[in-house]
Amino acid sequence: MVAPQPHLRAATRSGATSYETRILLLALAVGAVPIAVLAAVLWRFDASPGLALTALGTALFACLIAAHRLRFEVIYHLQTLANLLEALREGDFSLRGRRARRDDALGEVVLEVNALAQTLREQRLEAREASALLQKVVVELDIAVLAFDRSGSLKLSNPAGARLFAASPERLIGRSAEQLGLAELLAGPSASIVQRSFPSGTGRWDVRHASFREAGIEHQLLVISDLSRALREEERKAWQRLIRVLGHELNNSLAPIMSMAATLSSLVARDPLPHDWRQDLGSGLSVVGDRAAALSRFMTAYATLARLPSPNRRAVDLAMLARRVAALETRLPVRTDGPSLKVEADADQLEQALINLVKNAVDASEGRGSVLLRWRATADGTLVEVLDEGPGVANADNLFVPFFTTKPGGSGIGLVLSRQIAEGHGGTLTLENRKDARGCVARMNLR
Repeated sequence: MVAPQPHLRAATRSGATSYETRILLLALAVGAVPIAVLAAVLWRFDASPGLALTALGTALFACLIAAHRLRFEVIYHLQTLANLLEALREGDFSLRGRRARRDDALGEVVLEVNALAQTLREQRLEAREASALLQKVVVELDIAVLAFDRSGSLKLSNPAGARLFAASPERLIGRSAEQLGLAELLAGPSASIVQRSFPSGTGRWDVRHASFREAGIEHQLLVISDLSRALREEERKAWQRLIRVLGHELNNSLAPIMSMAATLSSLVARDPLPHDWRQDLGSGLSVVGDRAAALSRFMTAYATLARLPSPNRRAVDLAMLARRVAALETRLPVRTDGPSLKVEADADQLEQALINLVKNAVDASEGRGSVLLRWRATADGTLVEVLDEGPGVANADNLFVPFFTTKPGGSGIGLVLSRQIAEGHGGTLTLENRKDARGCVARMNLR
């Protein structure tokens, strides 16, 4: 075992002396018995005084040596164990007890202390690594993270929090929540979206706060993230997609109209007019009318998508509605499968969504096979599925892009409108290839 280290605290003197004295007196008491027996034997056999004194003196000296050695063995190992435990308490996990064995009680104690030191060392290393990782993540976050103590003073701020107030973290630490204008946010709901002005700017902010304890003292953690930039970026992307689609559709209609207008203008400018000018004029005007009608349908579809009202929910017999939708499609057989089920939904919107999904499934089937419309209750609500036997989806990236279509004459809003209706009912709509057979499955979850 390791010897008591000079830099480590020795056992408390008052307590150690008392314990050492008891050990010494116990050892002397044990040695007194054979000395008394020896004295009785010498007296019984009338030993000479010189012999008796020599024998008793030798026995007493041996008893004192043995008692002192016993006291040393017990106290030394206890002090060594105390020093090892003190090192653990002070956070020094490098010391180890030597000559530890499993075949004696003291060795097992030392082995357990060594194992405890190794475990504490590994845990401290893991804690430091986790703390370093957490600190790195908090520093790199583009979200303001602020911690306040029980008195409301700021104790911690990451760089994003400092940027929020256009100041360095050192200048912010110690300031109260009232001085920073955050007391109202700390006293409000644990999660909210607010419109606020900070030194860094004005915008919409997602505010969340929670309590935590450090050294047994309650603190408040406040997290503030800027929603304005994300909203502006999403708005910009949405406008880009919308302008791209609108521009594509308008060009598809205006280009032939402009071309045909130029052709008809040159036709009527001829003198004399050709003999078949009436026929050419009628054909040209027919093209202009067709493209104008297509553009009108496109704008109507856009208005329908943009002005979809909130659902007017009431009890709807889903089985009856599904069978009515299936009967509307005559190009392919549409089978229905599901129990009698009542759902709280807007009947008109739900019917329109199912019509779109069934029509899309029939179009995808390309005149082959059949379409299955089925429904069932789930733990989260109601699941409606439309399965077709078409070729499947090769690229699902553009399925829910408004006005995107691969079908001649398609408007590109059927799936988008159906998903909007599903989300208006608190649900979802997904479209993916079937795993059990050829074709696709559209899944609408209603809640």
